[in-house]
Amino acid sequence: MQNNGNAAGERTKVDVAIIGAGVSGACIARQLSAYETEVALIEKEADVSFGVSKANSGIVHGGFHHSPKYLKTRLEIRGNLMYDRLQRELDFPFSRCGILVVALNDEEMKYIDHLYNQGLENGAIGIEMCSRERMFELEPKLERDCVGGLHAPGGGVIEPYRFVFSVVESAVKNGVQLLREFEVVKAERSGEKHIVHAADGRVVEARYVVNAAGLFADQVSEIFGAEEFQITPRKGEYYLLDRKTKSCPNRVLFPVPTKVSKGMLVIPTVEGTVLIGPTAEEIEDKTDLSTNADKLGQILDQARKMVPSVSQTDVIAAFSGLRPALLPEGDFYIDISEKTPNFIQVAGIQSPGLTAAPAIGEYVKDLLKKAGCRLTEKAHYDPFVTKLPRIRDFSPFEADDLLKKDAAYGNLICRCEKISEAEIVAAIHAGHTTLDGVKYFTRAQMGRCQGGFCSYKIIKLITRETGMKYDQITKNGRDSVVLTGRL
Repeated sequence: MQNNGNAAGERTKVDVAIIGAGVSGACIARQLSAYETEVALIEKEADVSFGVSKANSGIVHGGFHHSPKYLKTRLEIRGNLMYDRLQRELDFPFSRCGILVVALNDEEMKYIDHLYNQGLENGAIGIEMCSRERMFELEPKLERDCVGGLHAPGGGVIEPYRFVFSVVESAVKNGVQLLREFEVVKAERSGEKHIVHAADGRVVEARYVVNAAGLFADQVSEIFGAEEFQITPRKGEYYLLDRKTKSCPNRVLFPVPTKVSKGMLVIPTVEGTVLIGPTAEEIEDKTDLSTNADKLGQILDQARKMVPSVSQTDVIAAFSGLRPALLPEGDFYIDISEKTPNFIQVAGIQSPGLTAAPAIGEYVKDLLKKAGCRLTEKAHYDPFVTKLPRIRDFSPFEADDLLKKDAAYGNLICRCEKISEAEIVAAIHAGHTTLDGVKYFTRAQMGRCQGGFCSYKIIKLITRETGMKYDQITKNGRDSVVLTGRL
């Protein structure tokens, strides 16, 4: 992935600048990389997906939660259908395991009927109303009070950060310029061009700008003199359970939703752990990722209403993420600005934004064409990324052949997740030089010990491969230095 753009004071000149390298911005960039168009993908953090996209439920939704009147519903249905092809091209973890909505009483079954009919109207894949017997056939771990529910076999799970990494890798391979740690602080018009200034003095000159800045889309819109709107952070807190837990379901389990959220879920992640949550709390601080013991207690209680075997002893991590809610509308805001020329708004991308993201890429490409951007298909566009070996996927005999090619595959750095030195080095060479960047690329530090045994080994590898000093290594960029001096 590498590619970090210009030095301070220099200008990067492109046709399209995309602000925000989360899942929406990444999918837009990859979509445009198939055309003879100069594109810059701008991200204020140290790595892609470090904003909203790094901490969500990782669900590919089934297309029944929202009314067909919403743009987000149409993009959700289209995006869902694109994931199988994308997984073949981009080699990210994805499982179409299906979704169950669990009704615990007759009143909730009435709402299940509403969700079912809504799913039929939306064209959701294979949606099914389920009796109590059918629910236990699909998921034996369910609470015995379950009276029925909904089955959406088209739903699934992915690792959202790994998806973003793969999408951006593909975009960069096909010519997109990636500019990290580029915080937009000023913008001005010069003729037909937008002049975009970063806090560190870097400048991007672009004919078209796409505002995919997530939580900060309202502030970016203000900087460009475009529409006024407010993004409200909605905090969601989660528990992560060890892969050895006995409460791992076969499918994603939803409760019957409320007006505020889809409820607290039990999610079998694509890599074998279990995620429970999230809460839904509207806050003001767009950087507040704190967790709260009372809230996390609520998560366990709610999860046990669907899967009684959920145990606190299986918890290996607690974390929170923020969703960029655009209130009171609640729909995605994706449109050509009526105030600022050649400026595309991509805001309010909360759930089901991850599912819809590939379709958002197509939708924004069409808006750019409508706005006058010339898009000619590339003759030599390559949609595939190079598949990297993972030692945990190999049998002992297969691993022997791999070790003959690179002995570093035999040195396990992360023993919880079985991540080798060779995989860590590949992440570093791809430009992921923070602890979180390595974690999201490889899963090292994601196991039972949460980096307790492998973090110092990863720091040593980063210093060895990059020449950085130990006190330059950060958790996630900016002020998150890990080591500040010797004892």
